[in-house]
Amino acid sequence: MSQTTAGAPLKGVRIADFTIHAAGPFCTHLWSQLGAECIKIESQTRPDAFRKPHAVYGRMSAATFDQVSANKLSVRLNLKQPEAIALAKRLVRISDVAAESFRPGVMKRLGLDFNSLKEIKSDLVMLSLSSCGQDGPDSHFAGYAPLFGAWGGLGWMSGYSDGPPVEMRHVMDHAAGTHAALALMAALHQKRRTGQPQHVDLAAREVASAMIGDALLLASLGQTPERTGNSDLAMAPHGVYASNKPDRWLTLAIRDDAEWSALLRVLGRDNSDARFSTVSSRQQHREALDARLGQWLASFDADSLAEQLQENGVSAHVSWDMEDIANDAHIRGRKATVEVSGENIPARLAVGAPIHYSKTDDVGIRRLTPTLGQDEDYVFGELLGLSTAQRAELQEREIIF
Repeated sequence: MSQTTAGAPLKGVRIADFTIHAAGPFCTHLWSQLGAECIKIESQTRPDAFRKPHAVYGRMSAATFDQVSANKLSVRLNLKQPEAIALAKRLVRISDVAAESFRPGVMKRLGLDFNSLKEIKSDLVMLSLSSCGQDGPDSHFAGYAPLFGAWGGLGWMSGYSDGPPVEMRHVMDHAAGTHAALALMAALHQKRRTGQPQHVDLAAREVASAMIGDALLLASLGQTPERTGNSDLAMAPHGVYASNKPDRWLTLAIRDDAEWSALLRVLGRDNSDARFSTVSSRQQHREALDARLGQWLASFDADSLAEQLQENGVSAHVSWDMEDIANDAHIRGRKATVEVSGENIPARLAVGAPIHYSKTDDVGIRRLTPTLGQDEDYVFGELLGLSTAQRAELQEREIIF
């Protein structure tokens, strides 16, 4: 039977998921949180890289996999074997959507590209998410999140004016995956209206460029955009300031002179310095303003001060670390974080869906992270009709492997 939630928005939608790593899997993960049945296709010889421990990040269990694959079903297909390709095509035939995130050309060599698959499913909707897109002079380049941000210009625009560009990591994977989820939704809607197939070609580096449109506009006018760090073109002060505790930072965003006056009242300071009396003058003397404010705030407790400032109409909050978020009752109450577990892996937090619908069941994580091949009874047996003996024979010949 279907694994979808009764009232979820994408109930009844099935995805054949060939995506790997983070960007593509995050796209299909979003769909699975909205109720789609997502069948993740891996193999014992080439499991998803995120199943592996990430010792470089200090994690000796594959916690990252929860963030992109909870809710999904897992089956094994050794795509080096022609019979496994045939089974993959049967899965696509009974699915609404196919998704992949290999380097361009890989799916074509396997016989699983859009043109090949639409021959067996005339109304196929397919996503191909890659570094630079399916065509063009750079399409052959592989890439990971830091490359997307660097090549797309977002890294250059991130950081301080006197420092280097900032490397963008998982945020780029997730941004590309979110764009892909939206594009795929539109393609499915078009298919339902017209019955026509649709191939969604998404380049992750172009997602990064799409996020800095204002800087690209300035460059096209002959100006040189600069990194602004934590500052803002309209608000001053606007930044993150140290407090009396190590690594406890206060974030401030002062919109106008009234809020500046309120900030001074709470801090017990006067407004005698003419350099800081108006928004425009504070902007003009931003460096001196930040230095002065940094001296004042260094003796305060960030948490209690943030609460006082909010009570006086000032936009302020502590820059929360992961422990703050993990322990927050509001976040847990709204299921923005949920506990997941897996075989031989203790329960731990994963990111839930930051979405709620008024007339459908709650979306989010409803199923534990799958072990490799966990759902083959359902997928190969119930959906594709393979008998136990047939599957055993395919496993012995390492087709299902």
